[in-house]
Amino acid sequence: MTVKVLVVDDQIVVRAGFAAVIDDEPDLTVVGEAGDGAAAVSLAEQLAPDVVVMDVRMPGLDGIAATRILTAREHPPRVLVLTTFDLDAYVFDALRAGASGFLLKDVHAAELLTGIRIVAAGESVLAPSATRRLIGHYASGPATGPRPGQDAGSLERLTARERFVLTLVASGLNNAEIADELGITVGTVKSHVNALLRKLGLRDRVQATILAYDLGLARANPPAPGLADPSPKGMSHS
Repeated sequence: MTVKVLVVDDQIVVRAGFAAVIDDEPDLTVVGEAGDGAAAVSLAEQLAPDVVVMDVRMPGLDGIAATRILTAREHPPRVLVLTTFDLDAYVFDALRAGASGFLLKDVHAAELLTGIRIVAAGESVLAPSATRRLIGHYASGPATGPRPGQDAGSLERLTARERFVLTLVASGLNNAEIADELGITVGTVKSHVNALLRKLGLRDRVQATILAYDLGLARANPPAPGLADPSPKGMSHS
């Protein structure tokens, strides 16, 4: 199955370069290009891309505002944000707007292509620096409490194991690392992650991480004693 990509950047040379790299892949195809957020929103409506590669700083409607509009649609595309500026405000705002990934523009072509494939498959991707800063940002302050649209009570829908897996996801561990931590298979971890995303009404691990920190469920340090995994190591039940 070919992944349809919309490339959005106000710099023509940059946009053309990204499009050429992406379109050269047999499993990816660039269905359109846009030079600002408003054009991106319009083209996405017409072309129904699977992934939008979105610049942040653009004239008129910027990439964050465009992302917020796109991800609010009934059948939203996945949005992978690319920017030259690795600033906290851009990282947090882009993720809260619904982006599924955040990479810097100086990323190697192979990493960009991998990032597109990852978000197209329903996962999330963050530049390592963005992950560290996201976790550090929340760890340095108190829990903010649920934001509009967030339901703190929804955590009660999770099993004890799913809740613990959520804390590990929020700490930045991937599925293989979580599997090693709990002594279960990667497949079982994927099942737990999919279940908790479904129960919490979340799109991906990025949203899960933000929710966990907002509600004070997770911190950059290991889970507190009251949040320790209640299941014996090695058990794979839900």
